[in-house]
Amino acid sequence: MRRSVLNTHSGPWRAAARTTFAAAAVLAAAAILAGCGGGSDSASTTTGKNRDITALQTGFVDTIRSVSPSVVQVETNAGLGSGVVIDGRGNIVTNHHVVGSAKRVHVTDASGRRYPATVVGVFTPDDLAVVRVNGARLPAASLGDSAALEVGDIVVAIGNPLGLQSSVTSGIVSALGRTVSEQNGVALPDVIQTSAAINPGNSGGALVDLSGRVIGIPTLAAIDPENHQLAGGIGFAIPSNTVKEIAGQIIQHGRVVDSDRAYLGVRLATLRSGRGALVVSVTRGGPAASAGVVAGDTVTAIDGHVVKSVDDVATTLADLRPGANAKVSVRTAAGDAVKLTVTLGQNTGS
Repeated sequence: MRRSVLNTHSGPWRAAARTTFAAAAVLAAAAILAGCGGGSDSASTTTGKNRDITALQTGFVDTIRSVSPSVVQVETNAGLGSGVVIDGRGNIVTNHHVVGSAKRVHVTDASGRRYPATVVGVFTPDDLAVVRVNGARLPAASLGDSAALEVGDIVVAIGNPLGLQSSVTSGIVSALGRTVSEQNGVALPDVIQTSAAINPGNSGGALVDLSGRVIGIPTLAAIDPENHQLAGGIGFAIPSNTVKEIAGQIIQHGRVVDSDRAYLGVRLATLRSGRGALVVSVTRGGPAASAGVVAGDTVTAIDGHVVKSVDDVATTLADLRPGANAKVSVRTAAGDAVKLTVTLGQNTGS
């Protein structure tokens, strides 16, 4: 703000200066009054923002407080992971890669109590498993509708990363409908990408919205292919709607009977040359066998998607459905290029 310079000479200039100063004082007073009015609006805006921040913080606290008791630590001889209690019968959903081949596991609740648990069933294609603790009153979380998610929604990941029980990270939904491959060659379709940190041990935990509903099961973090390190801020979770469908079948039948996942019926190995996936064996009576695929063939493309590795096959099949007719290009052991039509079967995970 510019400062007024008053003429201090004697004579008529001094009177003029007094008049100018008086006018300036009136204007200044008016400016101060106007400023007070603006300050009131500013204070109101600030108060509103503070209320919004307080409400958001309260939302985080309430969400974590309500869901954390339903998130448990899952322990096997191979390591630690997380799980989410999904009903009053002690059924807990987690990742298949957390349970592995274990038949019995131990579960530790948020208060530190440790219980033996049994494996109800697993479904490798969606990397899901259900374990059960009998006789314990573990509070169940509420599974939300993952189909209602939008990019930008705020989410919280609750789990046991690195064995640090009931740890929390936050972020947003970064993308929807991703198809990603795990290191074991399993391709997961329609996953949720989130910026909430997913660290080792978070697997099988809860990805939660600010209404306290579990909308995903954190499963893996992206790995930078250049340095093979975890890529911060890029994590993936299995949608809650998939969890409801698959876990529900495991609880009811002990296995998955209708996965909506396509099945080719072959065991494959990636060629070092990167020129396809070698058919090691073919399931007798399976879709591939019925179409004429034999051991020793090399799958080079499926429905126009070039196959360079087993991961390529898994990723392509993840986007197809049982009953679909897939165009499969193979190179025979004799070097002939053949195109076959395979009617895909139902992947039951067995």
